[in-house]
Amino acid sequence: MFARGTDDPPGVGPTGQAFIDSLRPRIGAKSLDVYPVNYPATHQWTSAGEDGIRDAGAHVVSTAQDCPNTKMVLGGYSQGAAVMGFVTSAAVPNGIDPATVPKPMDPEVANHVSSVVLFSMPSDRAMNFFGEPPVVIGPLYQTKTIQVCAPEDPICSDGMNFAAHDTYATNAAMIDKGAAFAAGRLAGGTGGPTGGTPGTPTTVVGSPSPAADFGSR
Repeated sequence: MFARGTDDPPGVGPTGQAFIDSLRPRIGAKSLDVYPVNYPATHQWTSAGEDGIRDAGAHVVSTAQDCPNTKMVLGGYSQGAAVMGFVTSAAVPNGIDPATVPKPMDPEVANHVSSVVLFSMPSDRAMNFFGEPPVVIGPLYQTKTIQVCAPEDPICSDGMNFAAHDTYATNAAMIDKGAAFAAGRLAGGTGGPTGGTPGTPTTVVGSPSPAADFGSR
């Protein structure tokens, strides 16, 4: 399951497709079905994000109930990463009326989620800029989560290179970090050398894409 970034075309978006293409050959004979989160992915973060959280959460819950042996990989890029992060949250963020947003998933659902792979997950600084609460990964998902951030990407780091935010789909090293982690989790491990310590999501800062011209945008 993958939630695309802001203004990406409907579907999983370029980053999501690159992630899926990298993950598929890593899982051998296992089947891999893809669900693109159905949400607007517009600049209206509050309404679009709530739609995404609602759709993704409902699909995670229904899959856990209807296909209990399926191991889910939750992924997202940028706004989509925030959506997936909120899906894992154990509580509604402070200051948000619980009646206006989807309620947190039942803790048992976490048993059916193998990993959470978040590319350019918006930092607290970025979420504050967008007027949104910070994303808090739920405790049951923290050791299953990897956050992949491009150097100087202002959305997920303290950098200010806005062009860096657009490199994920074409940066094989960063995509492969996420795919290797997910494949390792599906195989029953911790995701390889990038596995986190108990109770903490793993954060990986990738290498800049050699094809990216950071001075042109």
